[in-house]
Amino acid sequence: MARHRSHSVEFKRQVAQEFLSGETLHALAKRHDISRQLIRIWVEKYEAGALDDDARAADLIQEYEARIAALERLVGKQALELEFLKGALRDAPRPRSVDTSVITGPARYRDHRQRS
Repeated sequence: MARHRSHSVEFKRQVAQEFLSGETLHALAKRHDISRQLIRIWVEKYEAGALDDDARAADLIQEYEARIAALERLVGKQALELEFLKGALRDAPRPRSVDTSVITGPARYRDHRQRS
């Protein structure tokens, strides 16, 4: 069964540069345990500048993943705060209506008694 590995853009760039500096395909393939055809593809991409585009795309993905992680942490924090506030609201004593108090009576009656 064939194995599938992914290599970083930096590694691809390094192998392409080693080949362009005079290293043979056979030696590079043997040392890094990769196929010669793969090295040829990487060299073509390196010469066309595509590895630079891949590096920029990888950097952009890394920035996006970091931003997503920060936003997920923020959402988690806000969810905890909401649950805390819901619990505090649920457990808080209810304000009593002045008009329904049995002890003090209606507000109009109380005001009338104080003036008399």
